[in-house]
Amino acid sequence: MRIRFTATARNEFLAAIEYMRKDKPGAAVQFRRKAEKALRRLNRFLDSGRKLPEFPDLPFREVVVPPYRFFYRVEQKTVWIVAIWHGAQQADEP
Repeated sequence: MRIRFTATARNEFLAAIEYMRKDKPGAAVQFRRKAEKALRRLNRFLDSGRKLPEFPDLPFREVVVPPYRFFYRVEQKTVWIVAIWHGAQQADEP
């Protein structure tokens, strides 16, 4: 199983890290490590993320790495990270 980011999700992830890095470089490094570890877990446990509470009928799941939510979808042998939202962000269909 491979884990890939869409271009949009990659930009959102990097923007989140950069935002944290400006004020707390150590927190940015720690967040990135936690996120990578949580996403690697999807290699073995595809359904470990929960269905989206706001959109339970969509084929997406999420992994929460506070304060961000990583939305993903499984297609064949690839886990696609499709969006990353801050937990305070207003829910809109990913």
